[in-house]
Amino acid sequence: ITMASEAVAVLLLVFLSGSTFGIKLEGNGYTDVLIAINPVVPENPLLIERIKEMMSNASSVLFTATEDKFYFEEITILVPPNWSQGGYGRTKTETYEKAKIIINEENRAYGDQPYTLQYGQCGSESRYIHLTTKFILDDELIKLYGPRVLVHEWAHLRWGVYDEFDDGQPFYKGAHSDIQVTRFCSNKTHNSEAPNAQNRMCDNRDVMDVIFTSSVDAKANVQPLKGPHPVPRFTVMQRGQRVVCLVLDVSGSMRGSRILQQQQAASLFLTTIVEDHSYVGIVTFTKDAKTLKPLTVIHGEESRTQLVRYLPSEANGGTDICKGLKKGFEELRKDNGNTMGDEIILLTDGESELNCASEVKESGAIVNTIALGPSANKELKMLSEISGGKYFYASENLDQTELVNVFASLTTTNGDLTHQTILLDSSGMKGKGILNGTVSVDHTIGNKTTFLVLHESQSPEDIEIKSPSGQIYDFIDFQHSSISKMHSLVIQGTAETGEWTYTIKNTLSDQYITITITSCAVSDAIPPVTVKAHMSQQSIDGSKPMLVYAEVNQKGVPVILADVMATLKSDSGDQYQLQLLDNGAGADAFRNDGIYSRYFTTSKNGRYNLKVKVQRKNKSKNNGQVRLKRHIVMNPPKPPVSEDDLQADVGSFTRTAIGESFSVSLPPGVPPPNFPPNKITDLNAEIEEDKVMLTWTAPGEDMDQGTADSYEIRVSMDLEALRGSFSGAHLMNTSDIRPLEAGSTEEYSFLSSYIINAEPETVMFFAVRSCDKDSLMSDMSNVAKATKIVPFVPTTTTPTISQYPSPNLKRSSGSNVVAVVVSVIGTAAVIIAVLVVTRMRLNRPGNTPNFTETQVSTSFL
Repeated sequence: ITMASEAVAVLLLVFLSGSTFGIKLEGNGYTDVLIAINPVVPENPLLIERIKEMMSNASSVLFTATEDKFYFEEITILVPPNWSQGGYGRTKTETYEKAKIIINEENRAYGDQPYTLQYGQCGSESRYIHLTTKFILDDELIKLYGPRVLVHEWAHLRWGVYDEFDDGQPFYKGAHSDIQVTRFCSNKTHNSEAPNAQNRMCDNRDVMDVIFTSSVDAKANVQPLKGPHPVPRFTVMQRGQRVVCLVLDVSGSMRGSRILQQQQAASLFLTTIVEDHSYVGIVTFTKDAKTLKPLTVIHGEESRTQLVRYLPSEANGGTDICKGLKKGFEELRKDNGNTMGDEIILLTDGESELNCASEVKESGAIVNTIALGPSANKELKMLSEISGGKYFYASENLDQTELVNVFASLTTTNGDLTHQTILLDSSGMKGKGILNGTVSVDHTIGNKTTFLVLHESQSPEDIEIKSPSGQIYDFIDFQHSSISKMHSLVIQGTAETGEWTYTIKNTLSDQYITITITSCAVSDAIPPVTVKAHMSQQSIDGSKPMLVYAEVNQKGVPVILADVMATLKSDSGDQYQLQLLDNGAGADAFRNDGIYSRYFTTSKNGRYNLKVKVQRKNKSKNNGQVRLKRHIVMNPPKPPVSEDDLQADVGSFTRTAIGESFSVSLPPGVPPPNFPPNKITDLNAEIEEDKVMLTWTAPGEDMDQGTADSYEIRVSMDLEALRGSFSGAHLMNTSDIRPLEAGSTEEYSFLSSYIINAEPETVMFFAVRSCDKDSLMSDMSNVAKATKIVPFVPTTTTPTISQYPSPNLKRSSGSNVVAVVVSVIGTAAVIIAVLVVTRMRLNRPGNTPNFTETQVSTSFL
């Protein structure tokens, strides 16, 4: 088979199998729906039966709600490895972290209430739905919530729609955010004027519109199914003990610093990262492949040390990646005769013909690939995609700790965070000097805390680690390996809580020096603070910006007020640093939800890696977790949650997370894109005595970076007119103001005498656009609604806006607030506000709103 035909076959295989693993829509039915049960949940056969019953009932509700278009067809239930009473099938590439529905203990922020971890843009798929065992097993909760709540959460998960209510406002009578009676909200039933997240994030569009024009299912062209839908088919599966084979490149191009890097990073994996009771083998390859160490069970320090001794330290010869993979599969079969559910960690710095994609796909093994240096085969990413593995790029710069960070991130994925090694920090330097710094050990971690110092040639003259109480650990306390050039210190027992400092003296040798600090949970009863980092997608053609996400939480409870810095580095050496924000503006969907976000707007081709460092200093009581409040169908009573559960003081902490690598590939001949300012999504207004205050978060010159050039603010008394023709609405004069830097809070105000001759009730709508120096305009902001109730005064004049003079907005000296004074005209003045809506129009002829409450208040955050 020729290289050209093999390349075509590989591309076809990727196309047919899909670029990523996850839920699929086949015809009208959803398949590959993975439900995972957390290992903390006790084994209970009834739970599995209730899950099947719940999903079957929800399938019927979903079918009706979508007008006979969607239902659940194939569902897999993944039970924990420690369950032993059932005859469960063996998994292939299904893992806990890939599940879209999680069954776990109650969450301190939500109790037993279902929720969806959602932080993408409108129409984007979310991370997962969280359900508790009590929610599934408790008959009273089932009566209160029922399968409709699961379908409600499915709408968030699959289609990226948002709630149509906000805290404190029971908007709808007998309805929750998306379903009106039995069907999802359509243009006939959607209230586009309501102040809620759906309108704010999705441009006032209804749920059905988002599903069929913007979601992942928009292009499916699904037609209503004739006749009843099939009942779901269920498979119950279980992952066995972790079985992993290191497949390592020892070809000639790996000589020198690269083989040392590989040896050091793999040593960290074997001594610190891979879990007890796992099976690990070592295979190397050049033009041929051989086994250095057959599968060996990890059962103590001696077994780990023995594996490290077999790591290769010499390199010579050519490269055949597929030979290495096939030898790896051969080793994996030796434990039970097949490779299903096993793992391969493949590292290479070279290129070779990849004619084994079909074998990788059919193996049922997960292949994680690591490309070391700029010449590594770019098709490695494809091998990971078709096998459900992860893909990483690491530069060969020894002082950057990139390869070590990658191996540190390759932990197991069974959902048990208390037995996983957590990367706290890593840093390095090149040349002579002193490397020093601090790392915070918080009260959620402290077991097996390890300081690992790596060097290139000569040992550093001195290493000093100082605990918070002042105890000193120096050079003689470290274990030293002259072969892999490593010094390691494991703190016995539980490490002290507080700031640890390190100082490494290297003044004699011009070499690289790095330090990596890891730890584990302090106990099984206290879940650790964790960080997950990823991009919005793994490849892009530069036509639109990507988004960087970091999820910081303690067992699902958001950790707020942290300093989160993302570093993105390309294979050509370009490096970008972005401070990620949790401010509910720009790239960030919700304020204080523990999801930190930012746009990445680079237009340079290449492979990029992602590193996120999170730090939190002890600033205040509110440095722990906050609760995201949600209301469900008919607002049933929820189990009480104490105030202590809403905010837990986690203290100072340090974490580092590594995301999968991604690529930017601009089409040949296409100039780099120039992005406009990001859409404003938090436009807000409130009444302050006789003034109207407009507030929002400033966008940037390029999305949420830099400073925009100008604002365009318009107001209308007709929502649909404003949405349909922003430029046709009344323009407010903003010529005297200049935008602040991206992320700043903008505040503008004007006196309430602006609108006159009002009816007893007048509703107004505001929207904003921003412009950059190249005259690129952002999308129109969310529409901010304002209502003023005034004493009734008979009038024959229809209130308008354009017939009155436009206020001139100016920023006051020494303040970010713009004040405007205009004259009072007529007999009645209307105060405009977005945050306070004192009465909705319920009794006008022809008006049929989908809510009945008369008092509404929302924060729009």
